[in-house]
Amino acid sequence: MSETCVVVSGLSFSWPDDTPVFADLSCTIPTGRTGLVAPNGAGKTTLLRLIAGELRPSEGSITVDGVLGYLPQDLPLTGEPTVAEVLGVAPVLRALAAVESGDVAEEHFTTIGNDWDVEERTRAQLDRLGLGDLSLDRSLGTLSGGQVVSLGLAAQLLKRPDVLLLDEPTNNLDLAARHQLYDVLDDWPGCLLVVSHDRALLDRVDRVAEIESGEIRYYGGNFTEYERAVEAAREVAEKNVRNVEQELKREKREMQQARERAARRASTAARNLGNAGLPRIFAGTMKRNAQESAGKASGTHAARVSAAKAKLDEAERALRDEQKITLELPQTAVPAGRTLFLGERLRAAYGGRELFTGEGVDLAIRGPERIALTGGNGVGKSTLLRIVHGDLEPDRGDVKRADGRIAYLAQRLDLLDGTRTVAENLAASAPAMPPAQRMNLLARFLFRGSRAHLPVGVLSGGERLRATLACVLFAEPAPQLLLLDEPTNNLDLLSTGQLERALNAYQGAFVVVSHDERFLNEIGVDRRLRLEGGRLLETAAPTTSG
Repeated sequence: MSETCVVVSGLSFSWPDDTPVFADLSCTIPTGRTGLVAPNGAGKTTLLRLIAGELRPSEGSITVDGVLGYLPQDLPLTGEPTVAEVLGVAPVLRALAAVESGDVAEEHFTTIGNDWDVEERTRAQLDRLGLGDLSLDRSLGTLSGGQVVSLGLAAQLLKRPDVLLLDEPTNNLDLAARHQLYDVLDDWPGCLLVVSHDRALLDRVDRVAEIESGEIRYYGGNFTEYERAVEAAREVAEKNVRNVEQELKREKREMQQARERAARRASTAARNLGNAGLPRIFAGTMKRNAQESAGKASGTHAARVSAAKAKLDEAERALRDEQKITLELPQTAVPAGRTLFLGERLRAAYGGRELFTGEGVDLAIRGPERIALTGGNGVGKSTLLRIVHGDLEPDRGDVKRADGRIAYLAQRLDLLDGTRTVAENLAASAPAMPPAQRMNLLARFLFRGSRAHLPVGVLSGGERLRATLACVLFAEPAPQLLLLDEPTNNLDLLSTGQLERALNAYQGAFVVVSHDERFLNEIGVDRRLRLEGGRLLETAAPTTSG
């Protein structure tokens, strides 16, 4: 395989409503591991779908060198297909079974081709992705969301692709499944292009490709090195803006001083001419000469001011528009040691299956604790959060909640009324807050001007998260305990950073369910609980590796 595995030339694409995504985009994707990053809506998934052939460009061409594998973000989570059918090996397995039973029809040998070892390869691939216990005749509808994602990746790897496109492959994966995926991709020798907000995965790539203003810019190294490069460039750009702003102020000041000097000279010359008693024709000539000289000087200074403004515009364009949430929330402060929730011997079932075993689980949340709740998929983390919140009663056990509001951000972010605007939702949450204060607050959450009057139903995932946080954190009364269930799922990296800053400003207690270890580290988690085998265990932070 060549060093360049994907070539994009003069690519243009717009949606049916004429919304442009790319215009004359050209780039190459080299062999090795490439992480593709950009804010939501910049075209990451669209580019993958164009390369995969799911979408057709209006102009330009895409060339893929070799066999292509593509794992989309939205996989079907239900249905009757079996594991073997999803993996694409069912016809070969049926042909092998027929031959083994004595049926030597030519069509079976044609179906098998060179895949006599397909069952061994399939089982090996499933084992590597933590699916070794799956029966090949098990139906898709009986699998968890994480198992479906791992199964989809296995199906693509069984194609033996030269080029592999992955769109948010760690969504719905628990921590163990994520590390199995990391190991598989570390050993994979082909060309990988991955879209992800999982920074642990992006720290394993060889380079980062960033979509910015419809163009692709490459950064050598992993995501951490990319962040350092972006931060260094931002500091240089900010310094350039400050320098050019000072230059512009200086040029404006000198232009004003030159005008004032010219006016004083003209006034003095007029008085001198009057006192000298010169004929009017000579006096007029001298006045015109003085005005022309002053005009030339003024024009020179105006040109300098115009040039400084142009330099400022260029410097500001080089400065990234990284919008940041900065909050102070003193009203959420919780006294140290105050018990906000106490659950003893809690028992609950989901789908007819007991989640908490033995005598049940005990959970106490005190003071401004920052708790991470972890565990595999399906062990009952969301159920426990709902019990803490109070919208689900345990089947057995005792529950005590302190006075004060408990706020719950579910995975679906469906707390707000999608038909109402952001401003209307905040008004419903905080009716006593003056309207001007509400608009100032929304501006701090990056809903400025007309953005505050958009219906929640049309917002992106990151925007919906910011709107929900504004309404939850500033509702009356403010919450002393905040519950978050996989809050970074489907958020781009900028939105994840905004959430981290908001939580670091929050002074109450919170419990967060997340498989994103870097996110948990960034928000200052000081206590870790793990649901495993029906028991709630106190754990230490995991050690990082590779």
